[in-house]
Amino acid sequence: MSTESAAVGAHRLTKSRRAGRELLLEWAFEPLASLLVAVFLRLRVPPPAVVLGNAAAGVLAAAALVADALLAAALLLQVKTLLDNADGGLARVSGRVTLAGRYLDTTADLVVNALLFLALAQVTGQPALAVVGFAALTLVLSADFNVTELARAAHGVVVPQPARTGGRAERLLGGVYAVVFAPQDRLVRAISARRLEAVAGPDAPAEVRSAYFDTVTLTALANLGLTTQLAALGVCLALGLPAVYLWLAVAAFLTLVPLQLRRERIVRRAWRP
Repeated sequence: MSTESAAVGAHRLTKSRRAGRELLLEWAFEPLASLLVAVFLRLRVPPPAVVLGNAAAGVLAAAALVADALLAAALLLQVKTLLDNADGGLARVSGRVTLAGRYLDTTADLVVNALLFLALAQVTGQPALAVVGFAALTLVLSADFNVTELARAAHGVVVPQPARTGGRAERLLGGVYAVVFAPQDRLVRAISARRLEAVAGPDAPAEVRSAYFDTVTLTALANLGLTTQLAALGVCLALGLPAVYLWLAVAAFLTLVPLQLRRERIVRRAWRP
């Protein structure tokens, strides 16, 4: 496979797995990440190294934030995003998608987010708001991921999953995922399922259930994703307004309520028992 074909393939593979369009990702970071994939393929860089690179950029961004180097932190966050969007494409194009890699990517994002909010707490002098903002962002990202997965299932879209290898790294990172992320997944999915059943009942046909996962909702959630979040944080830092992002994170969480009410309204209109 040529590097040019690999870059195009990475773009298409990434796009095919997304139910909603995150505009900033699709228009800016994804094309740049595809070019990086071609470079990494030629250099034979392993996907886990790219994951660790994006985590390192995030850690450096948090350190720069604490040092009051706000512009440097803003730029490092975009480097982190670029690498974060390249590692998955590289894994897919090179045929090296693994559960350990997925667990590592998710865990790295959480660690970086935690460090960023710790830094924001120190810089803004508002630790309580930073804690609330971190919790809000974590739940927003969880909602984005889980509602997207439920939407794929409702619309019959099957995304191949990597086989378990039983390796030590996979077991270790899988244990972290089970403790930290699995409870969030269960919570979001349970709330989504209960609200759907409350509105449509247990006997609603498949087309009504699929209406619950409409394109507008999925797109709105996608545009609350991590790429957009870190870009917004970067803008706030570049403007010297780090505290503003904490409120933006809370606002992102609050938008989940009208989105959920909208989904329920769509189901009510579609379902006339």
